[in-house]
Amino acid sequence: MSDYLPPLAAIRVFEAAARLLSFTRAAAELGMTQAAVSYQIKLLEERVGAPLFLRRPREVVLTEAGQRLAPEMTRAFDILREAFADLGRGEGGTLIVNTMHTFATQWLAPRLGIFQLRHPDIGVRLETAQRLVDFSREEVDLVIRAGMGKWPGLLATKLLDIRFTPMLSPELAASIGGIHEPSDILKLPLLDSGDPWWIRWLDAYGLPHDVLRHQTAPSLQVQTFSAIAAMAGQGVTLLTPEYFRQDLASGRLIQPFERVIDEGTGYWLAYPENRRNVPKIKAFRDWIVEEAKRTVV
Repeated sequence: MSDYLPPLAAIRVFEAAARLLSFTRAAAELGMTQAAVSYQIKLLEERVGAPLFLRRPREVVLTEAGQRLAPEMTRAFDILREAFADLGRGEGGTLIVNTMHTFATQWLAPRLGIFQLRHPDIGVRLETAQRLVDFSREEVDLVIRAGMGKWPGLLATKLLDIRFTPMLSPELAASIGGIHEPSDILKLPLLDSGDPWWIRWLDAYGLPHDVLRHQTAPSLQVQTFSAIAAMAGQGVTLLTPEYFRQDLASGRLIQPFERVIDEGTGYWLAYPENRRNVPKIKAFRDWIVEEAKRTVV
């Protein structure tokens, strides 16, 4: 039966070229020349007795035979990648989670102890960053990012909707006799006035935008920092309620209005498709999805 198996080098080249639909990109990914990729594809086509690609001036497309073969090759290489990724890690090891600062400090970090109690063999290393992560070059197992959940090559699971509403210190509210209606907010300094969330909030209540042009309150960019400034009485800020439950309960912050604006995006857990069956990733995914469902909305 081994006579039916073509050279593994040719199979590897075909899988990359079929996935990328480009001999040039396949060559770059595999560290080969384009000529070497073309040669390996030719060897494979001779072995199977049928063309696998149609060569066009600026692109290649799979033939019918290539379309039948490509998904099976991708599946086989996914299994191999997962096997080698799991080798030496076992069920446990270190799980590297890369996420955004506010999500890490206000939502994830306070809950990680629950995960550690359930999975004492998995050590979580939490990293924060706003930039995109290159899983092929960086030592990261999964990310949590804001957006629509559509990133090529990644599986994404929605955790929370992104929502916001004004919050401020009770002392600042008392300085103008309290907040009774949305327009009262405009009598106070607005933190991060350049944030597009303010436009959405003003539009939701039919309030003018020109108030934003005259703001001199600090722009802090990160919800955690803005919340600290708001608690210190420096201004009104827009925050995600799920992040600041304890501050609201303790009275350090107040939320004047029940209405919360939905941005239309969410916070997503994402990781490469070919790592979906890694035990430590599955364990964390199952736990955090369950934990997110418990979040009081």
